[in-house]
Amino acid sequence: MKLAERIRAVVRSRPAKAAGVLLVAAVGAWLGIILSGTVRADVGPVETGMSLRPAWTGETVVDAHPFGTLRFRSHDAPLLLRITLENIDQEEAKSLIEDPRLSDRLPGIIERDLRDGVQALVIRSLLCASAGALIVSFVVFRRPKTALYGLLAAAVALAGTGVVAAVTFKPGSLVEPRYSGVIAVAPSLVGSAESIVTRFESYRSQLTKLVTNVSKLYDTVSDLPVYDADPSSIRVLHVSDIHINPIAWNVIRSLKEQFKIDVVVDTGDISDHGTKAENKFVEEIGRLGVPYVFVRGNHDSMTTQKAVARQKNAVVLDDRTATVAGLSIYGLGDPRFTPDKSVIAESDPESLKAYGRAHSLRLARADLVAVHDPTVARGFSGTTSMVLAGHSHERSTHLLPTGTRILVQGSTGGAGLRALEHDEPTPVQASVLYFDKQTRRLQAWDDITLGGLGEQSIHIQRHVEPAPGRMISPEPTVAPSPTGTTSGTSTPNAGPPLWHEGQSSPMLQRSPTEDVRNRMKILSPHRLAA
Repeated sequence: MKLAERIRAVVRSRPAKAAGVLLVAAVGAWLGIILSGTVRADVGPVETGMSLRPAWTGETVVDAHPFGTLRFRSHDAPLLLRITLENIDQEEAKSLIEDPRLSDRLPGIIERDLRDGVQALVIRSLLCASAGALIVSFVVFRRPKTALYGLLAAAVALAGTGVVAAVTFKPGSLVEPRYSGVIAVAPSLVGSAESIVTRFESYRSQLTKLVTNVSKLYDTVSDLPVYDADPSSIRVLHVSDIHINPIAWNVIRSLKEQFKIDVVVDTGDISDHGTKAENKFVEEIGRLGVPYVFVRGNHDSMTTQKAVARQKNAVVLDDRTATVAGLSIYGLGDPRFTPDKSVIAESDPESLKAYGRAHSLRLARADLVAVHDPTVARGFSGTTSMVLAGHSHERSTHLLPTGTRILVQGSTGGAGLRALEHDEPTPVQASVLYFDKQTRRLQAWDDITLGGLGEQSIHIQRHVEPAPGRMISPEPTVAPSPTGTTSGTSTPNAGPPLWHEGQSSPMLQRSPTEDVRNRMKILSPHRLAA
């Protein structure tokens, strides 16, 4: 009670008293929500426990213990909605999944059950929060009238929070979950990207997919993973910068099986020094059982490239295009070989971008371009919809004004021995890309991050391509000025887009400028021969 007396002593003035009442009511409401407990609700065949907690950011967490959690940025109000999957009625789940008549009703059933459960949770939380604000205000101020003011303040704050949550509700967040947990069950919980983009366009169907996948998961836990292979999508596993770390092969094999991968694309630096002694390492490629597209990195010598090419399922691309798993893929090896200190490697951004641009000008249509350096990748802006790169050991993605997306992969080998050079271990990273089989455009991708050296964790983030059929426009050309010098202003008319979804692109007839030719001489690769 001494604390209450001190608070009353502080809030003698009217403004201070009002602020004190608001603070005490907020603390009481917070305690009431914390003590409100969990509401039990059946959502289709799944028995769930729902709880609401104050939080700094709005989020919905689905806890599918023991397999992992799914997180959705579903709203902006400072509330965390946690839904725990506690049990599965396997008989009901089986009948709902297998009977077409019942499965058609499943979206409505799930939406109704979820709405009823959340409504019950909200009502319970409001009552507990109001009671907490009233009781704590009365205990502190010992006046019924002041306690009622505290109740009124809490009610207004709670109503405002509820309005913000309702107004900012994002049904689309259900297509971009963030997964943490056991890698083998990730595809089952997150779902098929192609299904998300094409078949499940409303949030009602997203809920259906989630509950159905969880039901299948619990029903067949001894035979994981469960994954509904979608024949209308092409799955590409993007890896990079393995740096002779053997753990990368374990990761690649596991991801290949769990995500039903059609082709692996490696954007370089599979070795560390490009020596002949490292060639033994690449023999694992031949045991993967799927096509392995490889482009040379700045740590890979010509010896490394030839060793990869000898593997039965390898497709080495160095300034050439190949059709693999239904995708037209162009690859370009890195112009440098940095372990060879006898050759000065030109690495300034302008030269590298010019190197990529010079090759892009001679490129016919490609569904996917693979290079090592992200700066070289920018040279292909406007000539393709998708470019994969690596080199930086840090994942990122950029959608350029021309419509070209560049996806830079982290290190699938955790940066190799370089992981020991930093206080924090470099994570092991890879991505699964989903391409439409008809349009051969990217529909969605999953970024997969595993804990680095000494850590055991996995995080999977789903991304959906917002405009898969967007136009790809050429880079603005640079027009000569009347004086004969080059003007830095782009020409007003950059010409029509190179292609749109479903259309073919004609062979580009432009040739590199003299400046680009000079840069190409500087960047001519000098490779280690062994």
